[in-house]
Amino acid sequence: MAKQVALDEKGYRKFGMRDSLAYAAGDLGCNMSFALKGTMALFWTQVMGMGLWYSLLLVVVQVWDAINDPLIGSLIDADKHTYKRNKFLQYIWVGSIGLIVGGACCFLPFPSAPVWAKAIIFIAGYVIWDAFYTVANVPYGSLLSLISNDPADRASLSAWRSIGSMVGNMAPMVILPFLIYNEDKSLNGPMVFVAALVMGALGFLCFQFMIKNTEIRVDTEITCNEEQPKFNVIEAMKNFVHNRPAVGATIAAMGMFIGMQGAATAVSVTFQIYFQNPKISGLVSMFAMIPIVVFTPLARKMVTKYGKKELSIVGAIASIIGGLGMFVITPDNIGLDLVCYIVCQLVYSLGLGIYSTVSWAMMGDAIDYNEWKTGKREEGVVYSLHSFFRKLAQGVGPAVALLIMNALGYVNNAIDPETGSEMIDVTLLSWDVAVNLRTLVAVLYMVAAVMQFVGLALVYNLDKKTLATMNEELAARKAVEE
Repeated sequence: MAKQVALDEKGYRKFGMRDSLAYAAGDLGCNMSFALKGTMALFWTQVMGMGLWYSLLLVVVQVWDAINDPLIGSLIDADKHTYKRNKFLQYIWVGSIGLIVGGACCFLPFPSAPVWAKAIIFIAGYVIWDAFYTVANVPYGSLLSLISNDPADRASLSAWRSIGSMVGNMAPMVILPFLIYNEDKSLNGPMVFVAALVMGALGFLCFQFMIKNTEIRVDTEITCNEEQPKFNVIEAMKNFVHNRPAVGATIAAMGMFIGMQGAATAVSVTFQIYFQNPKISGLVSMFAMIPIVVFTPLARKMVTKYGKKELSIVGAIASIIGGLGMFVITPDNIGLDLVCYIVCQLVYSLGLGIYSTVSWAMMGDAIDYNEWKTGKREEGVVYSLHSFFRKLAQGVGPAVALLIMNALGYVNNAIDPETGSEMIDVTLLSWDVAVNLRTLVAVLYMVAAVMQFVGLALVYNLDKKTLATMNEELAARKAVEE
């Protein structure tokens, strides 16, 4: 006899661990595709030999991001078609199929191709991947506000999303360095391509698990009629700009991703030439995840007691302290310096862990804030603009970091005689360059921590008391409408 499913007062399946695991699987699927982005700079500079051209191309493709994210978000909001389950889940399903091969398109290994052909391969591959990633990721982020409107439930979903993200980043981070680096510490291009294909397939399976086990409990369906005003994307974007919680959470997220993605290339090269062991970079990064693992089970209770904004500010301060400690460098003693680096990264990650476990719940609250102030939810536009600026940090951050790295001596001006491309041989880089890159890592982490503090403490305005008032007024409005 089948087990009886417990239902809430509205007839939906009661919120529980199944919802949290399903939502975590969604970000695990996203990160199966996204995890290799940190390797992209190394692939296109060290394997494909694009050098400074890569920095320029990376900025160029952000123009596509500027069009892609808000466009898809507005299309989702304007879509009033009735789907069997939910329109967000339908879009995620479509995006998950494209991501099976989308990530691999960014790592097509043709190092002997002329520079113009490499530029076309990179732009086309990135556009294909980014389109499918946005189709899956924008509605996925919007789903949090529809699974439950209970603040504790949202905190749980956000915390479990962080776990999904952490596992999705950590597993490739630890395993891939042992597979994609050659014995001479150089990158193996074909293996990166194969890894991207495998990760795309794994991501697809994660998305299917999420879709099958997601329950939508917040009714936001709108009945279309002739009197209803048409969706206005320009007005929706103006609403986003005036949405302080959305703007504050976006500034903080941009800071977080500048630290995670902008510094990723500098960190990888630092382990190649400063610590002289690129294969342990994943293990060190995994060790830094310990504070996130420890804090995640406590997130729901602590949010209920202290509030999301209040906890996140404490986290940002911890990250600033850890970032300051990373400036302590002892280049005459690499062993001691590695210990110092690991300890400071632990402190930094503690702050990042506190914020990351509630960051998505804060965006869910920002979507509610938009409805509170304007009467319109506009999940797609609010989240897609947040996603756009986050991805801008993910793209421009590494590009700017790479330009700084080149100014510090990362490019050694070795030329491939067959293609004329500017190659990078890390074995030729000097110790002074290694120390400069080690310092750059500290600078990037510090900038990220300060941005998180500004966004959370000075801009985001939904403290525990204001959030309670907002939820009460929204509940009262819906009660009147019913």
